[in-house]
Amino acid sequence: MSRQLVKDNMEKHEFLVHRSVFSDREILARERAEIFNKCWLFIGHETEIPNVGDYKRKKVGGRNLLFVHSQDGEIRALYNTCPHRGALVCRENEGNSRAFRCFYHAWSFTNDGKLAGMPGKDGFPEDFNADGTKDMKAVNRLESYRGFVFVNFDDNAISLDEYLGNAKEYIDLVVDQSESGLEVLGGVQQYSVRANWKLLAENSVDLYHGMPTHKTYFDIKQSQDPGIKRIQLEGRGIDLGNGHAVMEYVAPWGRPVAQWTPIWSEDLKRDMEKMKEKLKERFGEERADRIANYNRNIIIFPNLVINDIMAVTARTFYPTSPGYMEVSGYALAPIGEDKEHRMARNNNFLEFLGPGGFATPDDNEALELCQEAYTNNTEVEWNDISKGMVRGEENALATDELQMRSFWRQYNKILQESFNREKEVAHQ
Repeated sequence: MSRQLVKDNMEKHEFLVHRSVFSDREILARERAEIFNKCWLFIGHETEIPNVGDYKRKKVGGRNLLFVHSQDGEIRALYNTCPHRGALVCRENEGNSRAFRCFYHAWSFTNDGKLAGMPGKDGFPEDFNADGTKDMKAVNRLESYRGFVFVNFDDNAISLDEYLGNAKEYIDLVVDQSESGLEVLGGVQQYSVRANWKLLAENSVDLYHGMPTHKTYFDIKQSQDPGIKRIQLEGRGIDLGNGHAVMEYVAPWGRPVAQWTPIWSEDLKRDMEKMKEKLKERFGEERADRIANYNRNIIIFPNLVINDIMAVTARTFYPTSPGYMEVSGYALAPIGEDKEHRMARNNNFLEFLGPGGFATPDDNEALELCQEAYTNNTEVEWNDISKGMVRGEENALATDELQMRSFWRQYNKILQESFNREKEVAHQ
């Protein structure tokens, strides 16, 4: 199979994506092989498993994994499957344990994956598992950056540090809100959307849809703050390389780190002014202003979104079919944040970003409407993602579509390389 999926015409200022990428099962199979099997994928945050023995069950890149803080202090990702007959070893979603025991035949394993025992040991040779092949297998490539932990199923992949590249600057701006770093709050929010996974990747860095799709929310913000004459979403879109991108912009909502809004108390206002001064002492005025007053929506290719807006969230999503994805969402906050700031942050999160907030149901509805209409892709073949090209990519506004083009250029590069390898093999 070889086809043109993207038309990228800089001279004509036109960028088109073929709609088959949202509905074709062969393309999904190729995505699983070439993207989800070879790119760095977010598994979780270090603060989810702070204590020795802590574990969480995770689904990453189509695999069942155990994200575990092992007894030796190491953080590991173990394939959650028994080496004996393949059953899930751990059925609980989270907990703390020194060992895991398979329900099927009662093989047991220490929390670093080593085989600890099994019934009927006399039925096996004395040197059984001397080579470690009956231990639970760990994902070989697990690396972290600023508390965000990633796995890669390709042993030959570049390092996470190199992969993240320019995106590290923007992750730093998020984490540096607190001298102590960030922590995950509560559990993971999980939901599904009847749409292709790449639509959520696009939507997450699409400020163009903000005003029309979320008008009700912005009307409420305007009514809460008499000083807002006109809602403005001003900023820039930036290609960060490797398919990563960010939009950095100003917006009218309050940011618990140091941007006050009239719905909050005067005491909170004074505290935020002190926080802003402390940020200036740590980083200087320009960086402190970016941390406190600017919003960031970051896409880490292929399927991690970090939103640092009225609250901090991380989302991952994975396709189970071309028109269906499962989403996991995390709320994060500075470690040691005081109670009033934490309450303001949580209210902000639930109001807009939470699964039942103003934004998420609207966005899901928009994505599902797109997916439903792709039944017409034989007659109407191409999506247009050209907004802002006429300005030049280096001058992109946050409301332009450079962020999506950055994603699609990396996507197209990966898939076209796989098509070309197939051609070469076919001609040999």
